[in-house]
Amino acid sequence: MPENEKRVSLFLCGDAVIHESVYMDAKRKDNRFDFDHQLHYIRKMISGYDLKYYNQETVLGGTELGLSGYPTFNSPIEFGEYMTDIGFNLISTATNHCIDMGMKGIQNSSAFFHSKSGVLTDGTAASWEEKNTISSMVINGVTVAFLSWCEYLNGNIPETPFEVNFFPGHEEEMLACIRRARETSDIVILALHWGREYTHTPEQWQRSLAERCIQAGADVIIGNHVHVIQPFERIHGVPVFYAMGNLISSQLNTENLISMVAGMDLILKEENGTKQVRIQNLRCDFLYTSMQGTYPALRTNIEVLPFSKLNDSILPGYREIQNALAAHVQSLKSPITIGGVGLSK
Repeated sequence: MPENEKRVSLFLCGDAVIHESVYMDAKRKDNRFDFDHQLHYIRKMISGYDLKYYNQETVLGGTELGLSGYPTFNSPIEFGEYMTDIGFNLISTATNHCIDMGMKGIQNSSAFFHSKSGVLTDGTAASWEEKNTISSMVINGVTVAFLSWCEYLNGNIPETPFEVNFFPGHEEEMLACIRRARETSDIVILALHWGREYTHTPEQWQRSLAERCIQAGADVIIGNHVHVIQPFERIHGVPVFYAMGNLISSQLNTENLISMVAGMDLILKEENGTKQVRIQNLRCDFLYTSMQGTYPALRTNIEVLPFSKLNDSILPGYREIQNALAAHVQSLKSPITIGGVGLSK
């Protein structure tokens, strides 16, 4: 690589929705939790990347607040322990469920994530200081900023004005935050929790807001929330993932059990006092969450599988589904390579 260029690799995936079935399937006899049998393929998949992102859909309030699933979630802190221990270091927490446990849930989640060295989180805050601090790290000599904002709070009302980055009516505040991150960082990664649930295409306002965020300085936009995969798009060269689906959940419909992962290299070039970021090796793959049992009973033997590990007994017609997903992801006429993310190389 030329002396005036630096490279950072980035892995992206979707929502971690910790339904009751997910944490009960992970519960051990000693009442602790082990998620490795569910996510061991993800552990292997992400190992070669510098930056590893997922969305913590459900708040990590921990057992002291009483664990719960849909519709008011509270998840074991051990899930966050597992994800950070295997290498995830970019974690968005601004979601429609982020204040399900009130301020105490946010405080517990914040305390946990701040105890993990080398991990960036954004989206919720336990203080004004945390709210006003741009989350950033230096990796491979590159300063990376990470921001997270959400569209919905499920009708819940925050106890304080600082506890969640909520963008409806606050778009200018969000754009100002992106500009501030741009001033002090080489790369700005933005997570947006947005869109109408279970819809397969972004709305025009989302595409317009994405463009405004790019103009403000975002280099990558990662969307989640709708529980299905939406198409990929490049706007002015910037990759926009409108929705990546559920990384893990125990939802009922097949489409809610399928998600997208993506990988890329971010190349920072400095020349004549200016910095430019370009994208290389942009690609995506698909995952399927396999399980046993049917609603309303708890599901068991939950395992997140790359499509490369599927067969027709696990997911009938998986080849045709994969082909349809590939066409769907590329339906906005922005090219992205299918295959080659981590484990599936």
